[in-house]
Amino acid sequence: MVNLKTTNTYTMKVLVIGAGNMGLTYAEGMSKSKLLKRKNIMVLDKSEEKLEALNQIDHFDAFSDLKDCVPEADIIFVAVKPYHAEALFKTIKPMVNSQQIVISIMAGVTIASIKEHTGLHKIVRAMPNLPAKIGKGLTSYVISPEVSRIEMLTVESLLDTTGKSLQVSNEMRIDASTGISGSGPAYVFYFMQSMMEAAMQMGFSKNESTVLVSQTFSGAVELFKQSNLSPNSWMERVASKGGTTRAALDSMEDNNVNELIKEAAFAAFNRAVELGKEH
Repeated sequence: MVNLKTTNTYTMKVLVIGAGNMGLTYAEGMSKSKLLKRKNIMVLDKSEEKLEALNQIDHFDAFSDLKDCVPEADIIFVAVKPYHAEALFKTIKPMVNSQQIVISIMAGVTIASIKEHTGLHKIVRAMPNLPAKIGKGLTSYVISPEVSRIEMLTVESLLDTTGKSLQVSNEMRIDASTGISGSGPAYVFYFMQSMMEAAMQMGFSKNESTVLVSQTFSGAVELFKQSNLSPNSWMERVASKGGTTRAALDSMEDNNVNELIKEAAFAAFNRAVELGKEH
C-alpha cells in the first residue's frame, strides 16, 4: 500500500468501481496520467458483457470480485448508482484500510454517510459532468479534513485528466454545482434543440440546422473564454437598438426566460439536496 503523503514513486493503484459511462470515462482519463504506471488502474464491474469489453483494453486490469482488488487500491473511485452505495460499502468495509482514499461521484451520497458505512475517513465527494467524456469536463469536489494537501493535489491531478476540477468549500456547494455544471450540459442541449427546431421551421435541413447551431454555440463559448467580458457585455455588443438580436432578446425578457432558467437550475440543486436526505 502506497502512502501518498510520502511516496515519490508512481506506484499507487487506483480502483474504479463501476464501469458505466462516467466510471469508464475516468478510468480512461486517468490511464493517461503521469502519476500512474501502466496497469495501475483497476476497474471492477459485475456485468459479464462489460468485463469482456474491459479485458480487451490493455491499459488497465478488469475485476469482477471486490476482494481481489479493494485491498490493493490506494484510491477507490466509486462510480455506481447511489442506491447501490450502502450495500457496496457494507461489502468492502472488512477489506479496506485507514490510508485508503475514497472518491465518490454518486449524487446525493454524503461524506458522513460514506464514513459511516466504510469506516474510512479520507473521503472526496465529487460531481462531474458529461463533457468529461471528451476531456472537456468540469468536476467540482470537496474533501474531508483528513485528506492531506499532498493527497488533495494527487486527487485533483487525477480529476483533471477529464478536463478541469474545482475545489469547493462544503457539500452544499457540491449540490449547487449539480444544478449548474452537473446538469448544465442538458440545459445547453435543450436550448440547442429549440434553436435547431426553429431553424428547420425556417426551411433549413436538419444537417444545415445542426451546423448553424453547433458552430454558433462553440464560437460564442470561445469568444467568452478568450475575453474578460461578461455575457451581458457580449449581448450588448451583438444587440443594436431596433435590430434583429434586440428583438430576440426582448422576446426572451418578455417571456421571463432568464428567471425560468434560474428556476430550472435551482430545481436540480434542490433535487440533489433531496437525494442526500434520502441516502
